[in-house]
Amino acid sequence: MVENDKQTEKKIFEAATEVFMEKGMDGARMQDIANRAGINKSLLHYYYRTKDRLFNEVFEMIFGHMLKKFAPVFDADLTLEEKIRFFFREHITFLQKNPRLASFVLHEINRNPERVRNFIGRIDIGRLWTDIEAQHKDELKKSNIRREDIPQLMTSIAAMSVFPFAARVLVKSILEKMGYDFDDYIEKRKEYAAEFVIGAIRKEKGIREKA
Repeated sequence: MVENDKQTEKKIFEAATEVFMEKGMDGARMQDIANRAGINKSLLHYYYRTKDRLFNEVFEMIFGHMLKKFAPVFDADLTLEEKIRFFFREHITFLQKNPRLASFVLHEINRNPERVRNFIGRIDIGRLWTDIEAQHKDELKKSNIRREDIPQLMTSIAAMSVFPFAARVLVKSILEKMGYDFDDYIEKRKEYAAEFVIGAIRKEKGIREKA
């Protein structure tokens, strides 16, 4: 692919990501994407014949980028507590920079669950569970966290990070009524959520040690 083709494709991809984020798959039009990219619609169709194909590539890019960004969570050199702090700090920062992402992904998961199943099917989830269990066997045992509890722990952590963005309008309205600033709340949540989870794990560890 020549350099001009690469540049055009990059412009299309960036424009499509913005439009899909704003309007979702159903609301976006190829003309909207062409206009945002500064090209004509015929050229857009030359690179991507259908909106479905373009959307699939954008959606998979977003998912792939998210997974790659949080790869350090599976770094054996980090303790469990360090990983929890890393996740909340980096994930919330990522969502601050992409505030529409949470609601966009959740909407598309419900709209086309098969796409997500296919994408997740290419990931060895079992190995991820096994890696976490192997890396933190002693920590998990002392905290009374069994292998079957790991999905509960991980989804609880993810939900604490995602919910304020997925329900942004609701959360922001409630906070403003109580006299709090949403952006300040989100910034503080990076540390608060991490300490909340770590505190719960330490409490469970303390109960087990006293038993």
